Order: sequence, then structure tokens, then C-alpha cells
Amino acid sequence: MKVLIIQNKRIGDVLISSIIANNYKRIHPDAEIHFMAYDFTTGVLEHNPNIDKIIPIEEKKLKNLKNLFLFIGQIRKEKYDIIFDPYSKTQSRLICKFGGARITIGNKSRKKMGNLGFYTHPVEHLKEKSHNSGKAIEDRIELIKQIEPNAEFDYYPKLFLSEAEKNKKWFDANGKKTVILGVLGSTPQKSMPYDYVAAICDFLVKQYDINIIFNYAPKQKEEALKIYNLCEHKENILIDLYAQSIRDFITLMYQCDVFIGNEGGAVHIAKALNKPTFTIFSPYVNKDHWASFEDGKLHASVHLLEEKPELYSAFTFAERKKIEANPSIMYRELTPEIIIPKMESFLANKL
Repeated sequence: MKVLIIQNKRIGDVLISSIIANNYKRIHPDAEIHFMAYDFTTGVLEHNPNIDKIIPIEEKKLKNLKNLFLFIGQIRKEKYDIIFDPYSKTQSRLICKFGGARITIGNKSRKKMGNLGFYTHPVEHLKEKSHNSGKAIEDRIELIKQIEPNAEFDYYPKLFLSEAEKNKKWFDANGKKTVILGVLGSTPQKSMPYDYVAAICDFLVKQYDINIIFNYAPKQKEEALKIYNLCEHKENILIDLYAQSIRDFITLMYQCDVFIGNEGGAVHIAKALNKPTFTIFSPYVNKDHWASFEDGKLHASVHLLEEKPELYSAFTFAERKKIEANPSIMYRELTPEIIIPKMESFLANKL
């Protein structure tokens, strides 16, 4: 049995889609499983014993129609038996339709055009979550259920480190615990106001004898320094410590104790390493989709909808998306005065 999984999106999406490989390999140990993902995300798949081959794809190249059909030709040569498509966008749907696999499984389009023969097994998105893994993970498990309806499933994404990575020494903690603070999101819609981040950082430095590491993307360094300069208490902030790659961040997070920050790839990495996480959700993100394994003990979060539901009563989620061009409109309502007491309660006995 030869299987392809397609997840051309961001780091968190790729990590949680790896549960398809983990579960299918457990059910069928002899299956050969390939995983296609954008090249800047494949770090979360490395060393996974359930994935036999990683196929890195350049995002810009795949968006070129000529390159896409050349790639489909390569897919046909692989003679896959099954293609799982949790991505379920135009590119991956065309790969499924013309890739030659006898079984193709993906999500039905929400648009009126329907399935159009892209999948042998089109799947409806779940309307709401029923498991504490969150709807995004449940939707991926639903894909496997189409052909393995009676199997037992493991909903937890996992990361696999080499012994060298486990033993890598990033810094001297000096006997202190270390918090990774996500200071910037992947987009403005996932990024808190800078002064709010600085206020949270100041509280952590004053309240706990800990190390703090800023987490941000390489291209965001200038913006991260703006936040650092807003902090009144810079002691114990390891501003010069930075992970250059996903694998570096994984090994750094492995060495640290707690992650605090916005919902995104970093928090999913922390959860896959079984590290405590406190997630500050963007007001524009549907929490039920991405709030995975929250129990108030190991994982907890805060969302504006839960704190000020009246702000959401005037418009739908779709309408709310329209004001994302100016994300501070809603983010300003999620103040440090709301966040910090919940964060402090969560951190009890952790730092």
C-alpha cells in the first residue's frame, strides 16, 4: 500500500496533519507513506518514523499551472493507492483528480460547485467539535475514518527528536525555568499590540525568577526589537537567543519549560513536546477549531469572545473577518488586565 498525504499550508497545519501518517502507519505497518508539504514547514516532519518520504514543495512554483501539471505527472509515476488531502484546495484537488490514485479522500468544497469528482471519498467538514483535540484535528481524523471506520485513533500530534537534538545545549539556564514568549504572530491578525506584549513580559519578569526567550520569525526581528524596547524590565530576557530553523525551535522548546503566546505553529510544537502552553487567541480566530487538548492544567487559553461576548453579537464570524485589515480594533479589547490574571492562575506550580 502506497499513500500520499498533502498538506500545503503553515507549520501548525502540517504538524497536526501528521496524525494521518501516525494513525495509518499504526493500522498498516507495511504501508509506504509519503508526505507533501511546503518546504518551509517540513521541519516538523523530520525523524517521524511513520513517514517514509517527505516531498518538499516550493509554494511559488506550485502555484504556476505548468509546474503543477508537471508535478501531477510525477505523482502519477509514483502509483499511489491512496491520497489523503486535508489541504483540500485547488492545487491539491487537481492532484487528487489526475494523480492516478484509486482512492482519494478530501474535504468537500464549501462552495456551490461541490465535489466535481476530485475525490472518491468527499468528506463534509464537521459542524462543531466533539473531542478536546479541537475541530482541526477531528476533521483530519474524519478523513481516515472513511476507509478505517472501526479503528482506534490517536489524536495527539507528535514530534521526534534525534539524540543529538535532545542533547543540544542552547543556553545556560542558571538553575531557572525558561518561558518562550511568542511576541509576534505569523500575520498582523495573529499579533497582539506591542505594548500589550511588553506589559505581559514585564509582569513575567517581575513576578517570577525565570528566563524569557522571544519567539518570532527571522523577518520579524526588527519588530521584535520594538517590543523589547517597550519592556521596562529587560533583565532575564534572552533577546539574542534565536532559533534559525523549525528544527532549531523544536530543540529549543524541548529544553524550555512553558510556552506563552498567540495560536500558531509554535504552540502546536510546544504541545507536541508535552510542554505547558497558555495561548492568547486572536479575536479573529475560531477557538473551537484550534484550541487543542485544553484542560486548564497543562494547556489553557484566553479568547476575547469568552471575555466580552457582547462585542461579537453585532456581526457574524464572516463579517468579523472583514475588519482584519485593522486587527487592533478587536485586539485592543483583549487587554493585559484580562490576560494576566488568567495567565498567572495557569502558571501556578509551573514556574
